[in-house]
Amino acid sequence: METPTPLALPVVLALEPVAGQAPPRLCLSRDEAAELAQLVAADLQVLIPQVGATRLALAGALFDQVELLRPGFPVWATLEELARRVPRVQLDSVVAFGSHDGRMPAQPLEPSASFADGPMRLLPLSLLAPAALGEELSAQLEIQLVGRGEAGVLTADWLMRTLGIRLEHVRYLSRNDLLALTCVQYEHVNLSALWSLLETALLTPEREESALSARGLALHYAHGSVLTQSPAQWLAAQDGGHAAQRGHELAGIVFELRQYAALLDAHQLPLRLRPAAGDTVEAGAGYLLETLAAAAADAPPPVLYAHEAAGLGVVVVTASQRGDAGRARVLAHGYPLQPTALEPLVRSLAARYGIAAELHALGRIMLDDRGRLGAPAAALH
Repeated sequence: METPTPLALPVVLALEPVAGQAPPRLCLSRDEAAELAQLVAADLQVLIPQVGATRLALAGALFDQVELLRPGFPVWATLEELARRVPRVQLDSVVAFGSHDGRMPAQPLEPSASFADGPMRLLPLSLLAPAALGEELSAQLEIQLVGRGEAGVLTADWLMRTLGIRLEHVRYLSRNDLLALTCVQYEHVNLSALWSLLETALLTPEREESALSARGLALHYAHGSVLTQSPAQWLAAQDGGHAAQRGHELAGIVFELRQYAALLDAHQLPLRLRPAAGDTVEAGAGYLLETLAAAAADAPPPVLYAHEAAGLGVVVVTASQRGDAGRARVLAHGYPLQPTALEPLVRSLAARYGIAAELHALGRIMLDDRGRLGAPAAALH
């Protein structure tokens, strides 16, 4: 009779360095990872004796939480896959994976230097438990780690000596603990809407979820992506207010959208514009673009305008043609969400309309007589 496949129970060892200190490296060697894994196994067996009946897999790499909390949990999935590949006859109760010649054994186990400055470093673990023990052990992990999860003195001392840093805390967390911690952190900075979308993508990706940002931007998760109402759509739906106030509120929406874009990108959850009726949308290298109308062949060439806001730089790029009675006819709005996105956005629009990649600065956010994003009737000089 075939033995049931062991259940994988994800855990993390959380390191909180003393303020101002950061690990000089993000990966442990193979030998270091193996040594640490033995210490970790001893710690966990003291907390939960049933751990002795499992196989502990450890990745000797230090991650930020955004790298671990991604759809499909690729770091844990890779760790578990590697652990299962090792022939059973070669397996002890502990399996560790470290770096060799500066590389981890699989790309998902390579931490990114882009997130190395975070206040907490996370080392992923997984317990491969017999199916009959899985449910009970999972419950014990949730109970014991949250209350008694401090790492042992030997483990903490080994980490400080090996990494050459001082640590405020070293503790074990279940993956659910890490999810709860991240939820609190995002709610604390008014990003609870983002968390509700991310949580759905992580735990129930087949579901859909809608949310409103703190400033009222409509967001929706579906089929592995987050769809956002465009800032122009949001502005058009607002009632009243003079031009300066409406422009200020639009700048706030773009600022918030940039926050969402940066975090969703870090969690590897794509962000897209939700198209309004008759519009088309696309996403480029750090920007979002909505097309409202096709360029008219019998009108002057389109012109690109930069709507600007203090502290944010260019918040919207608008493509416009001169229309009837000299009025501006808006063709498209592009939203640069990353500092490096403005140039490729302008190049893309210039290529689309067959014009020079020349951006006319407005020095402000320009609205039309209906209080919507607009453009001058003629090019600025």
